Amino acid sequence: MAKEVYTVERIQPLYERARKQLRDLKIRNVNVRYADGTSGLTEGAPFDGIIMACAAPALSAALKEQLAVGGRMVLPVGTQEQFLYLIEREEQGFRETRLEAVNSYLC
Repeated sequence: MAKEVYTVERIQPLYERARKQLRDLKIRNVNVRYADGTSGLTEGAPFDGIIMACAAPALSAALKEQLAVGGRMVLPVGTQEQFLYLIEREEQGFRETRLEAVNSYLC
């Protein structure tokens, strides 16, 4: 489905489990990184798509800049009250669409 995928995990046991499972499945186009992904991952950028599972307290400009033109990002944003956002990068800038209320762990 994709030529290359990057994933970032900040919890070490989950990071190690993901690496082992991908290795056991002989999946070689997924790059697993152990880090705090709230600011994204400059390695491999720009990305056509970014999906975040944990909520960012606020939308990071650094993360948005890692989207390729035409790229899309989906992520929960907020602390007490959280909403799922769709961010689309266009030639002229970014389009932010608030989709719906969610409840996710904070990054």
